Amino acid sequence: MVDELDRRVALITGAGRGQGRSHALTLAAAGADVVLTDLCADIASVPYGLSDEHDLTETVQLVEKLGRRAVAIEADVRDRAAMERVIAQALDELGQLDIVVGNAGICGFGAMPELTEAQWNDMLAVNLTGVYNTFRAVVPHMVERHYGRLVAISSGAGRTGVPHLSHYAATKWGLIGFVKSVALEVAAHGITANVVCPATVDTPMVHNEALYSLFAPDITSPTKELVAPRYEAMNPMRVPWLDPQEISNAVLFLASDRSAFISGETIEVSAGGSAQR
Repeated sequence: MVDELDRRVALITGAGRGQGRSHALTLAAAGADVVLTDLCADIASVPYGLSDEHDLTETVQLVEKLGRRAVAIEADVRDRAAMERVIAQALDELGQLDIVVGNAGICGFGAMPELTEAQWNDMLAVNLTGVYNTFRAVVPHMVERHYGRLVAISSGAGRTGVPHLSHYAATKWGLIGFVKSVALEVAAHGITANVVCPATVDTPMVHNEALYSLFAPDITSPTKELVAPRYEAMNPMRVPWLDPQEISNAVLFLASDRSAFISGETIEVSAGGSAQR
C-alpha cells in the first residue's frame, strides 16, 4: 500500500545489496525514510565477496529516486558500540526510528569437524550477535516512544538441519529464539518483534561458485544455469530461488500497522518448504 509508512523511519542493516536493498526500497516506496547500514568490506572467512561502498551509495540513490530520504552509515553489526553510534546518528538526523530490520548476514559452509574458529565465530557474530547489537541499541528509544517494529531475517535453515551449514543454521535457529523472547519483553511497550524465514533468494550470497559447489559438488565450474535444477528440487513449488521482493513483501507487512497485534511470529516464505516440516 502506497504511503502506509508515511512519517515512519526505518533502519535496515546489510542494505548495500541483495535482500537489504530490496527491503529498503520496499519500505521507502511505502513512504518511509530510511537509514542504511552496511559493513562495506569483505570478511576473510566468507567464501565470496561482500558489498562495498559503491553498492551502498547505489542503494541511497535508488531510495532517493523514490522521493524518500536516505541516510547511509558504514558500520559493523558485530561491534556493539558501532551500532549504538548508528542509532544515535539516525536519531540525530531523522528524529526517530520506528522500524528496524536486522538483515545483515553471511553464509559459508564446511563439515562441522572441519570448521575453523574464524568460520564459527564470524558466523555467530554477524548473523546472531549483529541482530542483538542492533535491537539492543534501538529498543530503549522504542520503549520511550511506546512504538516499534522489529524484524529479523532468518532462513529456512532456521527451521531444519542442513549438512555442512551447521554454523549457519545455528545462527538462524538462534534468531528465532532470540526474537520470540524479545517479543515478550517489549509487548507491553507497543513494540512487535517478528522473524521472516526465506527459502533460497536470488542474491549474491547464493550466486557464487563457492556456494554453488555446496549443492552441486559434482559439477565442474558450476554456473547459475547448471545449478538451477538442483535448487528447484529443494522446494515443492519447484522454483530455484525467490526474487528478493517476495521477502520484502513479508517485511513490509510486519513493519506496518496491519500487523499491530502480530508479535513473536515466524513467517516462512518457503515456496512450500515449510509444509514438509
